[in-house]
Amino acid sequence: MKAFGKILGLVLLGLLLIIVALGFALTHLFDPNDYKDEIRQIARDKAHIELTLNGDIGWSLFPWLGLELHEASVATLAKPAEPFADLQMLGLSVRVIPLLRREVQMSDVRVEGLNLRLNRDKDGHGNWEDIGKVPAPATATTSSTPAATGEPAPTITDQAEKPAQPIRLDIDSLTVNNARVEYSDERTGKQFSAESIQLSTGPVHDSTNIPVKLTAFLGTNQPVLRVRTELAGELRFERALQRYKFEDMKLSGEVAGDPLQGKTMTFAAQGQLLLDKAANVAEWTGIKISANQLRALGELKANDLDKTPQISGGLSIAQFDLAKFVDSIGQKLPAMAEGSLSKVELSSQVAGTPSSLSLDNINLKLDDSTFSGRIAVEDFAKQSLRANLKADTFNVDRYLPPKSAEANSAKQVRQAEVASTETEAMAGAGSSPLPPSPTKGPWSTERLLPVERLSKLDVDADLTFGQLTLNKLPIQNAALKATGQGGLLTLENLRGDLFEGNFEAKGTLDVRQPVPALNMQTHISKVPVEKILESQGKNPPVKGLVTLDSALTGSGNSQSALIDSLNGNASFVINNGVLLNANLEQQLCKGIATLNRKTLTGEPRGKDTPFEELKGNLTFRNGVASNPDLKVRIPGMTVNGNGDIDLRVLGMDYRVGVIVEGDKSDMPDPACQVGERYVGIEWPLRCRGPLELGAKACRLDSERMGQVASKLAGERIGEKIDEKLGDKVSPELKNALKGLFKR
Repeated sequence: MKAFGKILGLVLLGLLLIIVALGFALTHLFDPNDYKDEIRQIARDKAHIELTLNGDIGWSLFPWLGLELHEASVATLAKPAEPFADLQMLGLSVRVIPLLRREVQMSDVRVEGLNLRLNRDKDGHGNWEDIGKVPAPATATTSSTPAATGEPAPTITDQAEKPAQPIRLDIDSLTVNNARVEYSDERTGKQFSAESIQLSTGPVHDSTNIPVKLTAFLGTNQPVLRVRTELAGELRFERALQRYKFEDMKLSGEVAGDPLQGKTMTFAAQGQLLLDKAANVAEWTGIKISANQLRALGELKANDLDKTPQISGGLSIAQFDLAKFVDSIGQKLPAMAEGSLSKVELSSQVAGTPSSLSLDNINLKLDDSTFSGRIAVEDFAKQSLRANLKADTFNVDRYLPPKSAEANSAKQVRQAEVASTETEAMAGAGSSPLPPSPTKGPWSTERLLPVERLSKLDVDADLTFGQLTLNKLPIQNAALKATGQGGLLTLENLRGDLFEGNFEAKGTLDVRQPVPALNMQTHISKVPVEKILESQGKNPPVKGLVTLDSALTGSGNSQSALIDSLNGNASFVINNGVLLNANLEQQLCKGIATLNRKTLTGEPRGKDTPFEELKGNLTFRNGVASNPDLKVRIPGMTVNGNGDIDLRVLGMDYRVGVIVEGDKSDMPDPACQVGERYVGIEWPLRCRGPLELGAKACRLDSERMGQVASKLAGERIGEKIDEKLGDKVSPELKNALKGLFKR
């Protein structure tokens, strides 16, 4: 037995030596380069590709079936002279014995200088679509049958044969050096490329972690963009379970190009990726993302991959300076107050589909404001925006652009005109001439509304604010509900508390027509009118609590056009007010003293005129508001007026009548004492000038003052007639004589 074993061992050793010798002879005596033409023909017949072998073919037989290709290219049979891929070298080797068990055990696989060119022509046909296809013959041929081609027809046994077991893959490593992939589309002129591709992996086995490292330079021409990328992690595939993982994924790089205006953005992303095809689920957990100053964490999950994918997860963005971030990527924000958008922080739940995205349970911190609620785009194609937000405080003014140079210039001209007129008007008792009517328009002619964008807007917004600052007005408990669709924007409600009063507004903006049309209804209740004017940088001519109701329409796409087309109605009441820098009583005393042929002995005791109520109705026609029934209740007098307010130039022209009881002070001026004959007399005033002057623009109306004097003279003559004639003549004759003098 011992001798038999020794002999068997020698026999096996001899057989092994024979096999090794045979493999050595085959690999050294048989040169595959002599059969390049046959190899190319096999590629045409079996793979339907045009294979060009310009370099040498190296090979080994046992125990590794090895192959090396040098300077090879591949083209389709339809365009054999236009290779879509070429490489400098491909080297691989496979163990022979495991192949018999349908196991692929490979050593290092190396690919050098791969160049892949993908092109879509003007007809939309891609050159890769012809890979493996036989070109259509020039003439029609009869369809081949198994009998005609000489191939045996499949048998029932063959058709019922069970599918083969999947091949087990086992590779020591995969290395790709200096590869390039480019894609071009002749229809659009767009080009994409991935250059200097370097790929290296560890051992490749099923159900084990495979270290992977990939670097590349990516580029596009529309727009011109260049991206340096580096990807690392551990890839794991479980083919039996249809599960694929990329664990400890780390992606980093830099982006530069035209969109960044010469600046560079560095980016990085980390996390765990999972694709479970059996469950139709994909996940990205442990997300860490950075882009320049921006830092974010989160997780995302996608379900129903075989249907309409549903995305869910969470996102958290750490506090960062949004203004600096936008500048760092070469973009510009609209001009706004310094320091705006310097503190931005966000956390939210995320949900979406390929056509929609929503941010739920939002916690957004924007500078000094905190928002909560929901924002969603229900349809990307229609830009359907939905917003339901609540904020503690928000200052809109700090995010609005400053007024244009044209508006500032118009404002300066207006202020100069008002200041000049005001200087002339401040003449104590009103002895200066009546101020001239304003002629300079304060309204901008710049384009006001982005009509094209608004016409496509699909929005439904419901916003509430603990405090909202708008045009320097501190609005408490503000609420806004608005919708927009198909070019019709509707303000369903805008309300809030303002300086212990409140307001409410609603209206529509129609941009479906060439000229935008505005329709607005407002209600203001007991709001201090002087504080509203002061917040707009204007000197208030009056103080008091205003209640206003209005319904107005306008059209145009500039401030000037809207004011010029303003039409509608309004009513107003101001209670417990003061006419500032205007002592109407003193001016009336001057008129009475004139009729009394006396001179006022004292100086004006005050520069303001308090009143109990100021009210009236306005009718707007093309920017001019007519006020036929102005009434003011002032202690000791009653004021009636009618006139126009020209909003186009912010000017006024009023005729006012004052019924006065005289100087009711403890020590009245003797020249201003009202006798019985003055009771019921309406004293005329004329108010003309910039609206900001208010009562400071009022003077005695010299034209109508003569009528008053004539009337008083007539009444005095009537008294003399009664005194002289007594009962000597009939009453009819006395009345006729009085009427003669009153004319």
